[in-house]
Amino acid sequence: MKIYATYNIKGGVGKTTAAVNLAYLSAADGQRTLLWDLDPQGAASFLFRIKPRVKGGGEALIRGKKPLDGAIKGTDFDDLDLIPSDFTYRHMDLLLGSANGRSAGKPAGKPTRRLAQLLQPFAAEYDAVFLDCPPGISLVSENVMQAADVLLVPVIPATLSVRTLNQLTDFVAGFNGDRPDVRAFFSMVDRRKKLHQDTVKDLLADRSVVTEAAIPSLAMIERMSVERTPVTAFAPRSQAARAYRALWSELQAEDI
Repeated sequence: MKIYATYNIKGGVGKTTAAVNLAYLSAADGQRTLLWDLDPQGAASFLFRIKPRVKGGGEALIRGKKPLDGAIKGTDFDDLDLIPSDFTYRHMDLLLGSANGRSAGKPAGKPTRRLAQLLQPFAAEYDAVFLDCPPGISLVSENVMQAADVLLVPVIPATLSVRTLNQLTDFVAGFNGDRPDVRAFFSMVDRRKKLHQDTVKDLLADRSVVTEAAIPSLAMIERMSVERTPVTAFAPRSQAARAYRALWSELQAEDI
C-alpha cells in the first residue's frame, strides 16, 4: 500500500482537485484506492457526492471509539472508496494532542503517528491511499507527513508559493528517521503570464523534486464543482484530464 498526501502550507492551490483526480486515475488503473478527506471544508467529499459526515465525528476515529473502516463509503467508481470529511475535523489538532495515541485501551504513542496507526490495517485491502489535507503546519500535517510515502505539493508558479515550498522542504528535511518523498507539481499555470513562465522554467532547472507534468489554469477544472465528479471522468479527453493523467503517469513511472 502506498500513501500519497496532497498537501501545501497555502490554501487554494489545487490540493483537492489533484487528490480527487489522481485517486480516480489510480482506481481506473485497477488499483484498490482509498481517499480520506481530512479537510473540514469537505470539498473532496462534495465532489464525490458523499455527505461530509462521520458518525461520532473525528473524536470517534482518532480515539478508536469507531473503527476507521466503519467510516468508509463507496463512490460511483469501481475500486474507489472514500472516508468523508466531518466538520469536527476542525478540532483534529486538539484530538490528536489529547488522545496522545491512545485507542481502545492501548498504551500511549507518539501523537504524530496516530494517522499512520489508523491506516496501517488497510495495507491488505488497498493498493493506494490518498490523503486530501487542510493547509497549514499543524499536528494534523505532521501526522500526514509521518503517514505518507509521497507528499504531493501543488505549487502555483508565483513567489509566495515557491517560498512555501522552500519552507515545507526544509521542515521535512528536519525529520528524524523516516520522511516522505516530496514531489512538487505546478498547479493553476497560466502560460500567458511571464511570471508563470519564468517561475516554471527556473524551478524545473533548480529543483529535482518538481515534476515535468503541470496542471494548467482551466475553466474545465473549475467545472468539477458543477459536475461533482473528477474531470478525468466527465471530460477524459480534455486538456485538463490529459494534464492530470500526465502527472499520474510521471509519478507511476518514477515508482517513488
